[in-house]
Formats: sequence, C-alpha cells, structure tokens
Amino acid sequence: MSITKLCLIRHGETSWNADRRLQGHTDIPLNATGILQARQMAQALKDIKLTFDVLYTSDLKRAADTANAVVELFGVDVQVDSALRERHFGALQGLSISEAPLQEPGIWQAHIARDLEHDLGGGESIQQFALRVQNALDKIQARHTGKTILLVSHGGTLDMMYRIASKQVLSADRVASVPNASLNWLTHSQGSGWTVGQWADTRHLQGPTLENVDL
Repeated sequence: MSITKLCLIRHGETSWNADRRLQGHTDIPLNATGILQARQMAQALKDIKLTFDVLYTSDLKRAADTANAVVELFGVDVQVDSALRERHFGALQGLSISEAPLQEPGIWQAHIARDLEHDLGGGESIQQFALRVQNALDKIQARHTGKTILLVSHGGTLDMMYRIASKQVLSADRVASVPNASLNWLTHSQGSGWTVGQWADTRHLQGPTLENVDL
C-alpha cells in the first residue's frame, strides 16, 4: 500500500504574531525570533536525517523565508504555491484580537462564531477556505503519491489540514495547536485517506513559541 507523508511546518514568528494581530494575506516578514526559529527547524530536520522528495511553500514572505532555511541547509529547490496561503481575513486583517471586536464588532462576532458562509468583509468564508486547502492537499498528494513532502504554510491553513485529516466539522471550535515553526505530520494511504500523526512538535526550538490566533 502506497503511503504519502506530509511534514507540515508553520512559518516562524513575525512582529504581527507577537502583537496578536491577524495577518491573513498581508505579507509580513519574519522577525529576528522567527529567523532563528526557521534555522532551528531546518537543523532539526537535518539532525534526524530526514529524507524528503519535495519542498513546498506558500508564496507569502513569512512562509517562503522559513522554507528558505531548509533550502540553504539541504541544497534543495522549493515549489511556491499560492494555494497554501493563510485564509484572507477581509476587514479583520491588520487588527489585533483586542482591536477587532471594537472596530469591527459584527464581523468579529461572525468570525468567532465560525459562520461558515461569512467572508469577513471581502475575505474568504470558511467554506471557501476549506475548499481551497482541500484542493491543494489533493493535488499535492496526487502529484507525489508515496513520497515524503515538506510543506511550509500558516497556522490557519495547517489547522484546516488538521480538520480535513481528522474529519472535524468546520463549525467546531479549534482543537489543534499550531505554534510557530512547529513540525506536524499527516499521512495518506489509498485505503484510509488522511490521518494525523505527531502534531505541534516544538522540541527543536529554544524558548517559548506563540500559538496561532487565526481561528
């Protein structure tokens, strides 16, 4: 039976992560901590002698720069895929989780209630986001069946992949932790589809890591 393995990596820390600010499609670079986390993550993969067949990243700078730490250490190429972006948070992008309820109370309420069809004022609805992530997963799995894949993306995107693999309903509260620069594993087999393996592994990082605020 052919088994496809995905090692999912959340990007390193940004200044907006530290400010608890919703990033979405806003292209924020890594901060100094995030750059260090990316290097520690890449070194951890080297230390465990991980062999992989392909490296993917979101096109947003915080993910691409995290993936570049792997590129530099392993001497591999990277495939950039905009379908691996974070959810677009519409009018909430750029607001902190303390500012959003005050400046956009109606949209914020729809957000925390996980209204599946609300686009947050020009962003993506949860249903649209889920379909995008599902399609990206399916395409990557079909293209690299039986291979080991590294994939650098975002907290909300990796949470959606967790939901898909664990068959968690979209309206349910988040149960998966997705810290910055964490390692998270999914496997796919032809018989059983996606399953969740080890998740939220940050043993390779020095110091505390920030949790994802993008519900």
